[in-house]
This record gives sequence, structure tokens and C-alpha cells, in this order.
Amino acid sequence: MAFVTSQLANALAYGMLLFFMSAGLSLIFGLMNVVNVAHGSFFMIGAFTGIAVIQWTGSYWVALGTAWVPAVAAGVLVERVFIRPLYNRGHLDQVLLTFGFTFVFGDIARFIWGANIRNVSVPTQLEGVFEIAGAIVPKYRLFVVGFGCAVALVLWWFLEHSRVGAMVRAGVDDPATASGIGINVPLLFGCIFALGVGIAAVGGVVASPLLGVYLGMDIEILIPAFIVVVVGGMGSLRGAFVSSLLVGLVDTFGKAYFPDYSLFLVYLLMVFVLLARPQGLFGVAKA
Repeated sequence: MAFVTSQLANALAYGMLLFFMSAGLSLIFGLMNVVNVAHGSFFMIGAFTGIAVIQWTGSYWVALGTAWVPAVAAGVLVERVFIRPLYNRGHLDQVLLTFGFTFVFGDIARFIWGANIRNVSVPTQLEGVFEIAGAIVPKYRLFVVGFGCAVALVLWWFLEHSRVGAMVRAGVDDPATASGIGINVPLLFGCIFALGVGIAAVGGVVASPLLGVYLGMDIEILIPAFIVVVVGGMGSLRGAFVSSLLVGLVDTFGKAYFPDYSLFLVYLLMVFVLLARPQGLFGVAKA
């Protein structure tokens, strides 16, 4: 029982890290119809910037509150200058462009921070462990789970119950009509892109004490995040949240009980979901 509880805590924490990536990816991919392969780079930028802020200020909390700013600035620049002209073109052009930016951001990170793996200490307030059902669970993992749930709740309220969220839904459903009633759809989509990038960057800061910070972490987190988006349904925040937890559980318990087949089990989950519901668990089928 203690082993299962410990693995469950690990699975939930990993699922929350996937949610930070997949939430923004789902919004950008599902609402804007933009395939942003460079999304993982903003996760990595947030993590590296978080390390720099911690070194300057000595505070993890300051890093959590500010390290997303450079990533959002870079994301807004990329969206306005490079991606916006490709909105009406095929996904292949978007993939090629954003895939190129993964190399650009990777080289920038290498130039600024070097190629060494960097470790981030858990903040003093979250050091130590809890004993739950006989298992030793680090406090920081529980913080990651709680913080991820809080972010999901705020995003849900923002998209479903705020005026801006209503404007976003209107712009997605019928951009022409939304523009006709005075909604600045390009600006709105740019803000959604910035929101998705910011969530990913915050996820990078949160993940740094668990995963470390290193070049290549963007690609490692991007692939399972895409699986989460596909399983949950593009454009569905609820789908991103539920499928993040589901993929986290399958991956963690797969590594614990079937280490040679853990990656296969994650892909098998995606195959089963797509066979049963091609639009994903909470996606909307389109004609």
C-alpha cells in the first residue's frame, strides 16, 4: 500500500507538470488552429529564467512570480512577427517554422546558461515529507499537485465565466461575426498565445526542483504533452486536465510495474481513446 501511495503521488505531480504544458498547447492548437512545436521551448525558458532569478534574489517564490515574463515576451514576438502571417496557411508551414524555433531557443539557452545540468533546491517552506498511508511523500510534490489544480480552476473560470473568455469563444466560433461586433480577434488570439506560453513557463519553474534544468527538456516534455492534447481533445481545458492525470498515472505505474513497456502503454492509451472517440475524451466532433 505504501508503494502504491508513493507512486500515486509521483503520478499526480507528473500529471500536473504535463497539464502546465498541455493546457497552453491545447488552447493554442484547439482554439487558434496553430501547431506550435516550439511550445516546449517556453517551458525550458521559464525553467532557466527561474534559476537566474533564484540566483539573483535567493527566492524561489520571486522566480515563480516573475520568471514567466521573458518567455511571454519571446512568445508574443514570435506570434506577432512569424506565426500570424501563417494563420491561413497549412499546418506544415507552422510545424516547420516553430520546429526551427526549437533550435533557435535551444542555442540561445546554451549560449546564456551553458550545457550543464542544473539543480534547483526546494524552497525552505516546502522541505520535508508527509507520511500518508505508510508512504513518505515529499511536501513539494503535494504543492505541485495543489498548485496545478489551482491554476486549472482559475483557467476554467477565466474561459467559462469572464467577459474575455466569452470573447475568446465568440472569436473561435465565428471570427468574422466577432470582428463585426467590435472584437479585435487578432489581438485576442495573441493574448491567448501569450497566456499559453506563460502557463508553460510557470510549469518550467515548478518542474525545475523535480526534473532539474537542462538542454533538451523542452522536447522531452513536449511529446507527452501532445499525447495529452490528443487524448483529452483539442481546445478542451477539462480534457487537458483529465488526460494529464491519466497519462501521468499510466506512465508512472507503467515504469513501476512494466519498465520495459511504459512508453508503449502511453501510446496504447492514445490508440484506445482515438479508436473509441477520434475527437478525444472531451473534444467536440466536427463535420
